[in-house]
Amino acid sequence: MGALRQRLGLGLILGFLVLLGLALFGDIRQVGQVVQHFDWRIYPLALVLTLFNYTLRFVKWHYYLRLVEVSTLPWWQSLRLFVAGFPLAVTPGKVGEVLKAIWIQQKSGLPVAQGVSIVLAERISDGLAVLILSTSGVMAYPQYWPAFASIGLLLLGGIILSQMRTLVMQIFNWLTRLRRLGRLIPPLRQFYEGTFILFRPRSTLLAVSLGSLSWLGEGIGFYLILVGLGMPATAHTAGLAIFILSFSTVVGAVSTLPGGLGAAEASIAGMLVLLAHLPQAQAAAATLLIRLATLWFGVSLGLITWTFSPDLLGLKTRQDLFASPTREQGVH
Repeated sequence: MGALRQRLGLGLILGFLVLLGLALFGDIRQVGQVVQHFDWRIYPLALVLTLFNYTLRFVKWHYYLRLVEVSTLPWWQSLRLFVAGFPLAVTPGKVGEVLKAIWIQQKSGLPVAQGVSIVLAERISDGLAVLILSTSGVMAYPQYWPAFASIGLLLLGGIILSQMRTLVMQIFNWLTRLRRLGRLIPPLRQFYEGTFILFRPRSTLLAVSLGSLSWLGEGIGFYLILVGLGMPATAHTAGLAIFILSFSTVVGAVSTLPGGLGAAEASIAGMLVLLAHLPQAQAAAATLLIRLATLWFGVSLGLITWTFSPDLLGLKTRQDLFASPTREQGVH
């Protein structure tokens, strides 16, 4: 528990520094003035569209659980695990997200290695989804094509490799002969069995389709925020908003930084200045508003879920969540 809080604390501190850096980038006073003149009637709609994203991603999460034959977990319990995982995204390297696999094991008995395959499948399907949403923008701005193609080929290559069962099994058989690696083979096999099931063509197509629709919701939310800041309510603005948010999400994901902190914000603000020709203060304000409505909104929902779910953190009561860590308090 102490280690988890420490990792989460580092992510929260980094998040604060990134938000502060954004404000300094646009000049704090000017950013404050832009935010003050923002049409706040629009912001609840952006939050609703973020909830729309989370809802479809939960459908995909629950679908993945059913694919690996976790049939004893009711949907409300599955939803609790899904939302509780949001704060783990801001842990260094997102290593905290492995905890979701432990929660699945505790509630259903699924091997942790197979649970990790679900977390990986979530990330890869989301990556492909936002890449698809970025396609039109990359065609309009070809300078982003190398990064787009590299990431797309990497994700597709991983999916194709997961379906080459004969080759993968031969590699496992070869590794079994190595004494030092022998003990790693059983969990690796469990992990592979999960990825083999989750990345079958039909399930991948469904997951990526759900992901594309869900992330489109956040893109529209970003469009509304830009309109609230004074940009014209046109199809061009909508397309630019969807492209910038989608591509920046990919940049944040491949950076391996907690929650993409720093990388995603720099990408959003920089592209708003370069492509939308916004002043720095307006670009910084738009970035702050969309990150608060997406990443930090989700983290807040997850932390609220934690306070009502002490069992997920290896604790007995809600009060233990705020107690000083002891040897008895930990994630089992």
